[in-house]
Amino acid sequence: MEQKRQKFSEIKAGLDDAESLIRKMDLEDRSLQPNVKAVLLAKLREYKSDLNNLKSEHKRLPSANSNQAARDDLLESGMADAMSVSANQRGRLMMSTERLNESSDRIKESRRTMLETEELGVSILQDLHQQRQSLLHANDTLHGVDDNISKSKKILTNMSRRMSRNKWIISSIIVVLVVAIALILYFKLSK
Repeated sequence: MEQKRQKFSEIKAGLDDAESLIRKMDLEDRSLQPNVKAVLLAKLREYKSDLNNLKSEHKRLPSANSNQAARDDLLESGMADAMSVSANQRGRLMMSTERLNESSDRIKESRRTMLETEELGVSILQDLHQQRQSLLHANDTLHGVDDNISKSKKILTNMSRRMSRNKWIISSIIVVLVVAIALILYFKLSK
């Protein structure tokens, strides 16, 4: 009897752990990208459904077993031969134990699946962090390139201004030379 109570408390603790893990997974899933999020939320709904089924089955077992235990106690105290338990009661006890073992196995399987999903979520978060770092590095590089383009634009603008100024200076020199030649020719021809 004590062993059954211990099993029930272990199952209860397992169910509580599973519920806590499902809540954590739910929180993590909601912060993921929509395409990953949809798949994981669907799995999470399945896990929640399985957990609720296990909880309801767990609630039924203690009440059935406690009723059974109370009956057994009454029969044992009222009967002289405590060892003559009916085959029907043994069968029910075996079925209850079997259901309890199946529930334990399902809880262990659910927990294993939740841990795998949690590991997958952590892996996805790490990948997203690495991609974010890559994007930040690319952004910094683009800012550097943008600064270099701005400097190059300023240099080209200054060169264009100098070229224009040089053209005006050369044009002015040519005009002065043409005027000087014209004056020299005029003075030579006028003598």
